[in-house]
Amino acid sequence: MHWKVDLHVHTHYSPDAITTPEALVEHCRRKGIHKIAVTDHNTIAGALALKEIAPDLVIVGEEILTNEGELLAFFLERHIPPGFSPWKTIEMVKAQGGLIGVSHPFDRLRREAMRKFVLEIADELDFIEVFNARTVFPGDDTRALKLARAKGIPATAGSDAHLPFEVGRAYVEMPPFNDAQEFLRSLAQGHIRGRRSPLWVHILSTWNKIRR
Repeated sequence: MHWKVDLHVHTHYSPDAITTPEALVEHCRRKGIHKIAVTDHNTIAGALALKEIAPDLVIVGEEILTNEGELLAFFLERHIPPGFSPWKTIEMVKAQGGLIGVSHPFDRLRREAMRKFVLEIADELDFIEVFNARTVFPGDDTRALKLARAKGIPATAGSDAHLPFEVGRAYVEMPPFNDAQEFLRSLAQGHIRGRRSPLWVHILSTWNKIRR
């Protein structure tokens, strides 16, 4: 048996997302998604709320804004505050037994500084997101995959869902796991699956952020 694992999902605890924890559970069950990493922007509140409802479903994570770009953390027990350097952020994640990676590392619509620091911290990463359903230019994900292969770093995929229907549009098909170390061993046997989201989802996310 293999699980379908969406490793980048947002709830309405992110300012640009609208999905409630209850809606997230419903969509995962309907689409056959076995696990999700809830990675709200700079908070684990959404992940903890979902864990109360469906503890079997969630990996507690966070998408953390450092002073040079975003990092993605899994298996957290405590919130990681934003605004620190990538190296300090990595230190805080690993101090609590979490895993650290980077989301959409070469997305050309994001800050140039982010694309530079990824190369500097690559040796510290536990994983690299190589398929993000919201990445507009497929070549940006291809570049991430090349870096992961060159460095021997496990590859992840995620929908980056900010809206309920996006959940499960990208995922990793991988053997079951119970904890962070089992996750890494399972990820090494994983296969990337999914398809890209339509471009209009970015407009809705921007509107949600402005509205809130």
